[in-house]
Amino acid sequence: MPKGVPAVLPNDGLTTRQRRNQPILAVHTGEGKGKSTAAFGMALRAWNQGFDIGVFQFVKSAKWKVGEEAAFRALGQVHEETGAGGAVEWHKMGEGWSWARKSGSEDDHAAAALEGWREIARRLRNQTHRFYVLDEFTYPLKWGWIDTTEVVQTLLDRPGNQHVVITGRDAPQALIDAADLVTGMTKVKHPMDTGRKGQRGIEW
Repeated sequence: MPKGVPAVLPNDGLTTRQRRNQPILAVHTGEGKGKSTAAFGMALRAWNQGFDIGVFQFVKSAKWKVGEEAAFRALGQVHEETGAGGAVEWHKMGEGWSWARKSGSEDDHAAAALEGWREIARRLRNQTHRFYVLDEFTYPLKWGWIDTTEVVQTLLDRPGNQHVVITGRDAPQALIDAADLVTGMTKVKHPMDTGRKGQRGIEW
């Protein structure tokens, strides 16, 4: 796509403007760092355009202090006080299940994740937000907690011009096939390879 010009123009009967304004389903997957970071970068652009932002995190613990959350909550406050940008909602879905197992059985966590997805599906039907980040949403799909076929169909059937970005490793092939934009993050080097733990300003 040299200089942002598509290599091929489909014979779909749409004008350039119509094609340009179609909603995007994006998937950021792969083993490398930066999947969520890239999604929040897109959300920042969406906020600047005045889009209503909805962020839904499926894996990060409710106790973790995520830097992007603080920044976007502040941007939401800016919108409320000045009208600049767009409204922001930030939700840690289900039980905030993380790599450190919390109390409750796997069935409990699965039920909580499914409840979170049901809420997102309801919002998509109602066109509640213009831009959605479903952060680390691939994991409950991989674990079978949420039905991938249902998710894909709901996303494909979403009305209006709602953009959705999904992050996480091991994205199901059906989700990849349905997406308009897929990026695979590839790890070349990582500080953890040499025993260095995550640090503030980089990981959070």
